Amino acid sequence: MTNENPVAVVSGAGRGIGRAIAVRLAADGFDIAGTWNRDEAAAEITTKLIRQLGRQGRMYRVDAADQAATAAFAESVTADFGRADALVHNAGIASRGRFVADTDPAEVVRVLSVHALGAFYLCAGLTPLLRTSGRGAVVLISSVATTNPKEGGAPYMMGKAALEALGRTLELEERTHGIRVNIVAPGLVTTQMGDRLAHAVTGAENAASLDAGMPFGRVTRPDDVADLVSFLVSERAAQITGQRIEIHGGRAQVGPRAMPSSAL
Repeated sequence: MTNENPVAVVSGAGRGIGRAIAVRLAADGFDIAGTWNRDEAAAEITTKLIRQLGRQGRMYRVDAADQAATAAFAESVTADFGRADALVHNAGIASRGRFVADTDPAEVVRVLSVHALGAFYLCAGLTPLLRTSGRGAVVLISSVATTNPKEGGAPYMMGKAALEALGRTLELEERTHGIRVNIVAPGLVTTQMGDRLAHAVTGAENAASLDAGMPFGRVTRPDDVADLVSFLVSERAAQITGQRIEIHGGRAQVGPRAMPSSAL
C-alpha cells in the first residue's frame, strides 16, 4: 500500500497522554496507527477524533509486553499504511509503590516487560520502516522518576531507566539513517492515572485540584506533552536528537511529601 500522508505510530493511544499525542499529530497532518490494550471504548473515541480531523486512523489491540503481538502489529502497519514516519512509545503501567523487600518479583517482570521490552519490540519492529521515511523520528515517553528517584517505585524506575537507555542507544545507531530519537519525561499529568495518584499521595480529589500550588498555575495536561512531541517529530526539530526533556511546570514532585516514583 502507498500512502502519501506521513504516518505516526503511537502506542498506548487509547486515552490520556497517548490519545492527546495521537490527536495532535493527526491535526499536524499525520495518519495514525495507534495501539490500545485495556479499554476498547476509549480506543474507539480516539479513532473518531482522528477521523474527524480528516486523517486516517486505525487502532490495534496490542499488549506491549507481547513480542509476537508487537511483531504482528508492525506487519499490520506496513500492510495497512505502507510507511511510518514517526514512532511514539507511550504505553506503560505503574508499579504498586512497595519497597523492594515487599515487591513481588512478578510485578517487576511485568512492569519492565511493558516499559523496556515493549519499547524494544516496537522499535525493533518498526525501525526498518522508519529508515525508508527520509524524516524518521522516534519519541519515547519516560518520566521524571528516573532523575528524581524515591522509595517505593523500583519496578517503575527500572523500566523507565531501561527505556531511556534504549533511546540513547537507538539514537546513536540510527543517525546514519536520518532517524532522530528523543526522550520526553513528564511529571504528574492530569490523566486517570494521575488523578488516582494525586488522590493517594495528597488527598486531592484529582490532579487538577493541585493546580494552584504549581509554579505556573496548573499541573501538566496531556496536551502539553502532545505539543512537545508534535514539535520533536516535526521538521522544526530537524537538528534535535539524543535529548531528554522534562515537562512538569517547574515542579517534578507534588504533595506534602515527595511523589512516589511509581506515580509519575
